Amino acid sequence: MFKKYNVIVVGAGHAGCEAAAAAANMGSSVLLITMNMGTIAQMSCNPAMGGVAKGQIVREIDAMGGYSGIITDKTSIQFRMLNQSKGPAMWSPRAQSDRMKFAEEWRSALEKTTNVDFWQDMVSSLIVKNNTVCGVRTSIGVEIEAESVVLTNGTFLNGVIHIGEKRFGGGRTGEKAATGLTEQLTELGFEAGRMKTGTPPRIDGRSLNYALMEEQWGDEERGRFSYTDVEQIQEQRCCWITYTNTDVHETLKEGFERSPMFTGRIKGLGPRYCPSIEDKINRFAERERHQIFVEPEGLNTVEIYVNGFSTSLPEDVQYKALVKIPGFENAKMFRPGYAIEYDYFPPTQLALTLETKLISNLFFAGQINGTTGYEEAASQGFIAGINAHQKVHDKHELIMKRSESYIGVLIDDLVTKGTEEPYRMFTSRAEHRLLLRQDNADIRLSPIGYELGLISDERLAKVNEKVKNSDAIVAYTKSHAIEPANVNTLLEELETSAINQNAKLFNLLSRPQVSFNDLRKADIALNELLSCFDKETVEQAEIKIKYESYFEKELEIVEKMKKMEDRAINPDFNYHQLVSVSKEAREKLMKIKPRTLGQASRISGVSPSDISVLMVHLTR
Repeated sequence: MFKKYNVIVVGAGHAGCEAAAAAANMGSSVLLITMNMGTIAQMSCNPAMGGVAKGQIVREIDAMGGYSGIITDKTSIQFRMLNQSKGPAMWSPRAQSDRMKFAEEWRSALEKTTNVDFWQDMVSSLIVKNNTVCGVRTSIGVEIEAESVVLTNGTFLNGVIHIGEKRFGGGRTGEKAATGLTEQLTELGFEAGRMKTGTPPRIDGRSLNYALMEEQWGDEERGRFSYTDVEQIQEQRCCWITYTNTDVHETLKEGFERSPMFTGRIKGLGPRYCPSIEDKINRFAERERHQIFVEPEGLNTVEIYVNGFSTSLPEDVQYKALVKIPGFENAKMFRPGYAIEYDYFPPTQLALTLETKLISNLFFAGQINGTTGYEEAASQGFIAGINAHQKVHDKHELIMKRSESYIGVLIDDLVTKGTEEPYRMFTSRAEHRLLLRQDNADIRLSPIGYELGLISDERLAKVNEKVKNSDAIVAYTKSHAIEPANVNTLLEELETSAINQNAKLFNLLSRPQVSFNDLRKADIALNELLSCFDKETVEQAEIKIKYESYFEKELEIVEKMKKMEDRAINPDFNYHQLVSVSKEAREKLMKIKPRTLGQASRISGVSPSDISVLMVHLTR
């Protein structure tokens, strides 16, 4: 009935979809197995993509030939560039999506991908021979052979849903949990743990009084995630902001004694940076209010996502508190919020390719690795799909560096440091974030996508043209000057010092107060030059000019670190022989088996002196 596949992907969430698409587009035969064909790429939580650091990840996936950016652009109903008051390293794109259209577009994209087949079923176990995965068994007894398997099980592994004192199995509301895999993997020697996440209630938008809320529109000049020119939905939607108050907090506290969080029924740790509303009012008791974002689920639905009100309190308590929020006085609830506990596998059990160390050709991606967020999951799926393809075709593996991508930071953090709570990406996690901006993801990563066969000749040529043109603009500003009479009035208006002799355009643009948009008003030739190029190219040139000295310093640091990153360590190296290294460090090094000296230096519990000893032994 089934042929033998190059790659089987288990789970069709954000990680699974990117894994299947990447492997298939590189030429592998792929089978995508999901428990429900109707929920492929379901936005289980908030109907949005991107955000701080997360937006950079989506652009990186797109730059290398993944689908997340394209699907987001096709289905976004609002776009905002966050943190524009800060430096470009902090700019982060975020889009509100039409949740149903998002899933429809993903399914359509996968169905149009020639090498992807589908099967609706639950994978209950793996077929493993000689410590190598050879296929899967499903709940209806079907065995399917494969050269590699990518597990992207999300919150479904032994998932348990909590609403107050109610507790029942499920991987998502209305969907059953996946069983069997955890038990088999632990028998094979894997370490497993439990994590928790949650979601807020959904509300009938017709029952809300938006006049009592603050409007939050998207950017007037709408941006996009993808570097391709996919058609976007023209109609935009407004979001709103409202706030909790002391009455809301007191009402929520009435349910604490029935809360699964506070009574100990939930054992798994939840996301620190996206806490439930009951956790927020408990941990930050001094705050009189918390922000609530009121977000539409799509163009053709009245369903509203109450961002900031994630909860597992009893449904009657949820409702009593909700109606005390300004604008929610007459709210009708579609479904209550809930918490979900699920199994995950500490990611220190993986190589940097996301292949497991215990079982060859078996890859983990997404929440099974202890992460939270669509974007984090999608990037892992993308890399796991690529490496599964490369492994079975005897091609070189893809390992993303920390200095070249947020994806590299994410995977290195997981594999090297592990995580005991749901991991989410922040710009602060990247030591080279000035180089890893959302505006230059195509310049950084498109050559990698091209080498893998995921980026076309035309698309790479477009990236190269952008680099060439932005460099030409920078060169122009370094070679052309402007007279004081032509610019001093403008400089005074911008509250920056006037010039008393001709000044290079580059030097003026280096000032934080001066932009291309300002200077082109004073220099006709500059205006004509900039008019020849698109907005992205001009923006790239301006960022290069303003931050040139910072980039040079950052690149020097990267070059110094490269010596450690390039210093390979034999995977069979016996760290127990390093008697001068602390016992904790030896145990950690034996467990992680770092590939390079740089990776070894980032392992928790390994000190700089331990690294010095290791370096001496490697030199010998």
